[in-house]
Amino acid sequence: MPHITVDYDATLREILDRRRFARELHALAAKTVDGITIESCKTRFRCIDDIAIAHGEPQQVLIHVDFAILPGRTAEAKSTLSEVTLDLVRTHTATASVAGLTVHASVEVRDLDATYRKHVTRAVTQP
Repeated sequence: MPHITVDYDATLREILDRRRFARELHALAAKTVDGITIESCKTRFRCIDDIAIAHGEPQQVLIHVDFAILPGRTAEAKSTLSEVTLDLVRTHTATASVAGLTVHASVEVRDLDATYRKHVTRAVTQP
């Protein structure tokens, strides 16, 4: 926890440095919300080739960040996480507007449901 999914337009493939974005996002989440550690963050990136915005005008791109976190955080904490994440998205996609793209960015922070379970199997080190 948290589980983070970033859906992004294929047009952003060369613009978005995914590894750097994830490192900065994990640090930001740990700094912003009590109980989140960098080590607990997991981010999946999904590049979407076929996105239509409005009437399908060209040069419109989408990036959406979905945070699924354990319940118990206040609405204020979730709102703050959403705002700082959106600021980070804007920073990492700023060059897209220079390239003539309109970036539609969004963030959702939601609670994991009560059925969430987790298991980690650690690597065995050989002597």
